[in-house]
Amino acid sequence: MIVASQLSKRYPGGYEALADVSFEISAGQMVFITGHSGAGKTTLVKLIASIERPSGGSLVVNGQNLSALRRSALPYVRRHFGMVFQDQKLLFDRSALDNVLLPLQIVGFSRREAIRRAQAALDKVGLLSREKANPVALSGGEQQRLAIARAVVNRPTVLIADEPTGNLDSESATQVLEIFAEFHRVGVTVVVATHDQSWVDRYHPNVLRLDHGRLV
Repeated sequence: MIVASQLSKRYPGGYEALADVSFEISAGQMVFITGHSGAGKTTLVKLIASIERPSGGSLVVNGQNLSALRRSALPYVRRHFGMVFQDQKLLFDRSALDNVLLPLQIVGFSRREAIRRAQAALDKVGLLSREKANPVALSGGEQQRLAIARAVVNRPTVLIADEPTGNLDSESATQVLEIFAEFHRVGVTVVVATHDQSWVDRYHPNVLRLDHGRLV
């Protein structure tokens, strides 16, 4: 499913965020990427999601080497991923339903089918009753659940999250992590970057632990 071999990422100015990182994630696994602040968690998540490209090594996802793909092919590869960011990146001038509809509109679903799928995704995260509300009217936990609905509406094979509970209270964080666990239980590959050891202890996922850009 996801195979990294001697993966590295060097930014302009010489800063090496990742160095010689190798691992394999099988289909259907739940994996947490952990480590101190600045360990390289976000960089690794961005590489897996093909938001950034590695400086060296190879990264193969679903049989495709992301390191070697043409940039024009990357948008099609990203359709297999659902991505949840810490800051959600919601559109605050649109309703919850319209936020979830957007990925389906981009790939050309009919309005009727897109609405059906979007409402199903909202229902999955417990927000169907808030479909007409704008994100500003939602709590922080609800906004993060809305971001998850948008990430899964395309039915991705891989769900990726970068510190999805970083700005949430304990109760909201528990709700969000339990949603990820539910997707894992139905066979979705789940990759979560987090600094919170308590979630590792609770869900007992496979763990990739980074220390200053290297896999421990």
